[in-house]
Amino acid sequence: MKRRDLLRIGVCVPVPGRLLAAGPRIGFLSAGTPEGTERVLSGLRTGLREHGYAEGPGIAIETRYAHGKFERLPELARELVGLRVDVLVALVTQASIAAKDSTRTVPIVMVGVSDPEATGLVSNLSRPGGNVTGTSAMNAETAGKWMELLKESVPGIQRVAVLWNPANRVFQTQLLRQTEAAARSLGLEIRLFEAQDLPSIEKAFTAIAKARVAGVNILTDPTFVAHVGRIAALAQKASLPSVSGYEGYADAGGLIAYGPSYFELARSAAGHVVKILKGEKPGNLPVERPTKFQLVINMRTARQLGLQLPSSLLLRADRAIE
Repeated sequence: MKRRDLLRIGVCVPVPGRLLAAGPRIGFLSAGTPEGTERVLSGLRTGLREHGYAEGPGIAIETRYAHGKFERLPELARELVGLRVDVLVALVTQASIAAKDSTRTVPIVMVGVSDPEATGLVSNLSRPGGNVTGTSAMNAETAGKWMELLKESVPGIQRVAVLWNPANRVFQTQLLRQTEAAARSLGLEIRLFEAQDLPSIEKAFTAIAKARVAGVNILTDPTFVAHVGRIAALAQKASLPSVSGYEGYADAGGLIAYGPSYFELARSAAGHVVKILKGEKPGNLPVERPTKFQLVINMRTARQLGLQLPSSLLLRADRAIE
């Protein structure tokens, strides 16, 4: 088949030395907000550019955001499928489930899903099968680490508040299960506080401040990412050390962030997108797991809280914010 015939049917053919001609359309589905998802989308665009697929003349990205209303994800997924996207990229677990439920034919590339096998998104990581592949954040496997970091940071800590989002039930239940197991093994008591939007986040912290806890574990969630600065400020106002699996939490003023880079997970997912656009089947592409987890500590926040963090913790930090 000649190149002009490929372009006529919508296949994007790389052209050495310049941007690609008009080509495929990618759908991007997020449970969060444009602001909270900006870094992830930037990672996806970066990865696509590195493979010669530049947004604009080369490729179109159609975005849909649920703004924390998880019940809207199925509708938004169907909307993207109706646009006849060539690949549907879904950010984290609930969006990926909605995407898979909406189509069995459109290839789906998930980004940062905690446990793709446990949720039934793929049959196994090395050979996913079906129409889904992508990247995993392994949050369910690392959730216990957040509790360990709090115990290491706060001398004599016994009781920890855990902020979770019941609207994001599948993913959050996975994290809660691991968090509870870690608390038992560490001899810690946890108290759960629910929040689904900014008003309920503020209400939860009012209750947390009265709960006689010595630290707060912010479970990773798109809604919490969207309000990361406010959450960090509320934790500081309550004089509570806090930890989150979101990479930007310490930069926003939280004490500790530990987890994979979602920018890099999205950048890697772009490689899956390109392979699919070139004809490979998603079911044959292994799910990629993060190779590095970053530990970031905000030393300014530690000083404000009057914490003397142990040198064993500081030496392990990939970055310390002074």
